[in-house]
Amino acid sequence: EYQNLGLDLAAIQQDYIWQNGGFMLLLALGSAACTVVVGLLAAKAGAGMARDLRQKTFTKVENFSNVEFDKFSTASLITRNTNDVTQIQMVVILMIRMVIYAPIMGVGGVFMALSKSVSMSWIIALAVIVLLGFIGSIFAIVMPKFKKMQSLVDRLNLVMRESLSGIMVIRAFNTQDFELKRFDNANRDLTHNQLFVGRAMALLMPVMTIIMNGISLLIIWVGANQIAASSMQVGDMMAFMQYAMQIVMAFLMMSMMFIMLPRASVSAHRIADVLETEPEIHDPQNPKHFEDPRGLLKFNDVCFAYPGAEDNVLTDIDFTAVPGQTTAFIGPTGSGKSTIANLIPRFYDVSCGSVTIDGVDIRDVTRHELRDQIGYVPQKSILFSGTIASNLRLGDENASDEMLSTAAEEAQASEF
Repeated sequence: EYQNLGLDLAAIQQDYIWQNGGFMLLLALGSAACTVVVGLLAAKAGAGMARDLRQKTFTKVENFSNVEFDKFSTASLITRNTNDVTQIQMVVILMIRMVIYAPIMGVGGVFMALSKSVSMSWIIALAVIVLLGFIGSIFAIVMPKFKKMQSLVDRLNLVMRESLSGIMVIRAFNTQDFELKRFDNANRDLTHNQLFVGRAMALLMPVMTIIMNGISLLIIWVGANQIAASSMQVGDMMAFMQYAMQIVMAFLMMSMMFIMLPRASVSAHRIADVLETEPEIHDPQNPKHFEDPRGLLKFNDVCFAYPGAEDNVLTDIDFTAVPGQTTAFIGPTGSGKSTIANLIPRFYDVSCGSVTIDGVDIRDVTRHELRDQIGYVPQKSILFSGTIASNLRLGDENASDEMLSTAAEEAQASEF
């Protein structure tokens, strides 16, 4: 009919190709631009959230008393503020990039496939059921392993931290082989757990490929019969196949989220445990103040028991430390000498009785004001990164060089 009307079929076809091809090219370029923008926004959002989480977690940990540090090991707190935050950051980036895109792609594919052939819709339904069943099974198997994985990372960090901090003791007693076996056991436990998770996740891609190829064969087989019966066009069958593959790809992208979500969920609960923990030692609502501090320290019938312990480690402790005099405690290991010292700056609170300075109960003043009156030298010395001067200025950042020199001489540290 077009030829009889004298129209140029070649020109019409060429114009059609240029118009639709140009439109498809613009869509592709727009999609690429959107992908880049979404990637940048996702990275920025994930990094910002990780920064805020690390800051909040570290701030919370800084306010912990020794009671909370006894509950969370140092190695576990480090893991929670690094590895766990990274897991959440990765899943946030992945969700921003896929959580909206994949469902749109899948739902759009369903509508477009149904527009081509309603009679073959059962194939898509079958594929979705098989995919959901497989992904759900993997999720159920892997979730407990993800929960265990973070505790194994804690364990590995704990063993490494103890080995490095106690390296001189280890060498002195020639226990390197024992520590190597201890580290190897922790390392192997983590490796075996990760291998199990990795193998389970490795099944996703080949099974997805099998499902995709099975759907293709099923569509071709059913579609060929309908083409033979003149109830479907070849082009519609090919389009239906492409849309079916698009639906499967959407589920494949969502399965990537299912890989990350279990571990991120465990990490989120671990971080929430830290953030939701309220320190047992806190400042009073209406604090008192040291009017004219002289340093008269009194323990009044003090007893103390560690959280969860059945018996007191200190009972009926009653003494006075007079300013200008040296008060010393002598006793065997485990008799409570360090515990008494830890009660003074409120690293722990007494279970009964009271500790007063110049007649003021130390629980009635803020911890900052209390500790500002105390010079504390722990049993285990700690040198922070930096210079000797920066370490000496921890107590007073404005201390002069003369004050540093005097402090070093009094501590008999000026020679070394």
